[in-house]
Amino acid sequence: MQYILQILILFILTGSLLKVSFWKFWQTAVFGLLSAGFVVLTCQWAILQSKTQLADFLGNTTIMQNAAVLITLESVLGIAFCFSQLRAMFGVQKAKWWKRLLNGYPCLLLFPVLFYLQTQLIFALPGVDFMVLSYTLAAMVWVVLPLGARGIAYLIPEKELRMEVFFLVNLFVCILGLIATVNGNVIYSAVKGSDKASIAHILPILAVCIVFFIVGIIVNKMKYTYRNS
Repeated sequence: MQYILQILILFILTGSLLKVSFWKFWQTAVFGLLSAGFVVLTCQWAILQSKTQLADFLGNTTIMQNAAVLITLESVLGIAFCFSQLRAMFGVQKAKWWKRLLNGYPCLLLFPVLFYLQTQLIFALPGVDFMVLSYTLAAMVWVVLPLGARGIAYLIPEKELRMEVFFLVNLFVCILGLIATVNGNVIYSAVKGSDKASIAHILPILAVCIVFFIVGIIVNKMKYTYRNS
């Protein structure tokens, strides 16, 4: 499970760099400064942590369930940003407030990842002054975030291809987040004594899916007719 968590952290860092690679350089520099400030401000709290506390935190079922929800929501926002950008590239939609909101929304999962990396750095170098480690990590974040974003934009200059990579990264983050936050406990178990699916429970769900499917087709048809009229 530790290896899955490390892979998840790697994907979150990659996704954060990909997201800010669509921004201007000064915007990534400001976000890097804010991220570096977060590292410095949380230094005292990171010093008070221990390996046992982090292990208990990662083993808490309720906390892991909430983390899975947050990771899923973050991935959904990233995927929504990809679809919004692709639709705008092909002229399907005009600029809207929620599109601008998705454009300016940073990957907030970066902050807990930075806190986790800070604690691991403190554990790995116990003989070094903790404030020095925090300021060193903050300086690295401030430099690597904007330069890394520019490097990704240079290596993948095609915006469409970069968007596809960002979409895949968010998809992997969502999947790995669900895998890394489970601990083998079944949250919703089947009703005892029911070996077969109940038709009375399936039909309402099927009816709701059909209704929303039909409504989606009608709305999409109306929008298409309105644009071409």
